[in-house]
Amino acid sequence: MTVSILGCGWLGFPLAKMLLAAGHTVKGSTTSLDKLPLLREAGIEPFCLNLAPEPQGVGWDSFLQTDLLIVNIPPRLERAGAGFHVVQMAALVALLGASPVRRVVHVSSTSVYLELNREMTEEDVTTPAQSAAPTLVAAEQIVQSLPVPNLVLRCGGLMGYERIPGKYVSGKKNLETGDVPVNYVHRDDVVRVIGHFVENQPHQNGVFNVVAPLHPTRCQIYEATCLPFGYEIPTFAQPAVAVPFKTVSSQKLINQANFLFKYPDPVLFSYLETKNN
Repeated sequence: MTVSILGCGWLGFPLAKMLLAAGHTVKGSTTSLDKLPLLREAGIEPFCLNLAPEPQGVGWDSFLQTDLLIVNIPPRLERAGAGFHVVQMAALVALLGASPVRRVVHVSSTSVYLELNREMTEEDVTTPAQSAAPTLVAAEQIVQSLPVPNLVLRCGGLMGYERIPGKYVSGKKNLETGDVPVNYVHRDDVVRVIGHFVENQPHQNGVFNVVAPLHPTRCQIYEATCLPFGYEIPTFAQPAVAVPFKTVSSQKLINQANFLFKYPDPVLFSYLETKNN
């Protein structure tokens, strides 16, 4: 089938290559003209498109001539303002009205969950009022209002390859979040989850958390990812007040969608340090 990926960047590009290898025709969008040759060389039909928040660029009609649309654009809430992402999704859904798209997969985030010092499941946030990020849930609901099957994937913090947790805290002193559990997922597993739904469960709807099932502490993660790459291990301090946390459950994905994680333990994630990092 034909798959269009809106946002062919750090996650979308390897996803596109995986779908190509599976025999699908893939269209991919970027907001940078400079990246069009990279997509084309990989066998992806490239488009320079943007939702700013209204549609910009040439080729939206052709891009949306597709069986499956994967929406993978960062909400940029802090930079653009809370309402920006909602307008983006509304504009996209308006474009879909006249398209032949038969299914939509929307990549969302576990940042929708409040830190209530307990495990959080998909059912804990079904409305914006229940969320730590109401705008993200409002955007999800716009996608869910479509008359075609749709899937919302709430992804944890994406790690792997050059995204090494220890890099971001190297040499820092007296961190008070050492005992806070992480909600990470390896990029390979997010790609595999989307591929799993595309190939094995094409009619699955609903909301699924995509998070590694184990939740080590930040202290454990930083210690495991500093020394192997030459980063200085940060120091930790006991906070005067307990730091709130959440652990996001992936049991629905494991049990209902029969997905098996390649990297269930964030302490054992695979990384690849590159020269430009």
